[in-house]
Amino acid sequence: MHTARRSIQCFVGILLLSAGFSSIGAAQIGAVNPQGLNQIPANFPNNRPLSSSLGGARSNELTVVPPDFAELKLAPGFLLSLNVLDDPDFDGEFRIDQQGDLALPVIGILHVGGETASEARTQIRQTLLKDEILIDPQVNLTVVEYTAPEVTILGEVNVPGRYPLLGPRSLTDVLGLAGGLTVAAGNEIQISHADKTEKTDQIHFSRATNAKSVEDTIVHPGDTIQVKRAGIVYVLGAVNKPGGYVMEEDGTLTVLQAVSLANGTTLSASVGTIDLLRRDADGTSVRIELPLGKMQRGKAADIQLHATDIVYVPNSKFKSTLTSTQGILAAATSASIYAVAVY
Repeated sequence: MHTARRSIQCFVGILLLSAGFSSIGAAQIGAVNPQGLNQIPANFPNNRPLSSSLGGARSNELTVVPPDFAELKLAPGFLLSLNVLDDPDFDGEFRIDQQGDLALPVIGILHVGGETASEARTQIRQTLLKDEILIDPQVNLTVVEYTAPEVTILGEVNVPGRYPLLGPRSLTDVLGLAGGLTVAAGNEIQISHADKTEKTDQIHFSRATNAKSVEDTIVHPGDTIQVKRAGIVYVLGAVNKPGGYVMEEDGTLTVLQAVSLANGTTLSASVGTIDLLRRDADGTSVRIELPLGKMQRGKAADIQLHATDIVYVPNSKFKSTLTSTQGILAAATSASIYAVAVY
């Protein structure tokens, strides 16, 4: 009896001891306060966790440096920490003013706005050498606080909005921040630059031929990206897969291609004459009759479609409720949109 009671007491003690260690571990984990990327050494290697180099309470933080941090441009409001080896007269934290200048002891005013931390460090060292203040200065400059610049991504992307962009990145990477392109994205991307030139670039690409143009295009912090919507052609009526089809590849699509994308006509389709609805410049709809049967047999030229065109294939008995222009337009409004190719 005493042995059993002693075993139970030991077991309970082990449980209590384990619970105590668990609570201590939970308290320690909860005390860790990752603060994003607002305190990072300028010369820190990419994609490595911060360590005790930050000093003090920051030594237990785990923060990953983004791959473009080395390209971060200094701007007004940044707080920098300067340290010159064996000369504490220069040590301290200094904030960049609205003109992009840094006021440093002994050295004076230096313009560092638009430079990287590495370039600013080099400028400080060269100034110390040129003015014969120090013979061989060992300068360390650290970004303590910063406001991340942003890029704006609009149009046919999955998650449009503003995203932090520390340095230049390829257009492919930047579009990935917004979740990539939607199925309705076209082959034209407009980039408006934030510099004084207010230059706008038009990027034309085709996923089949020159998608590399997107990879080679560089986006800078402050830029605005607008992904244009692709043209959409609607194929309705007696087809196997009615709906809207994106004119992806170079924005071209013919009548026969559109009917083929809709998985062809049904057995009850009347292919002798089909209808093409097209909007004029004033917005009015024009109804054009096309000889689909002759096109399929090569006896009539295939017709190039325009964006928002509607191709309607009637049933052989011609008793469909969509024989009127209004009925066809109403069906196009509710039609599902399909991509021509898989992304």
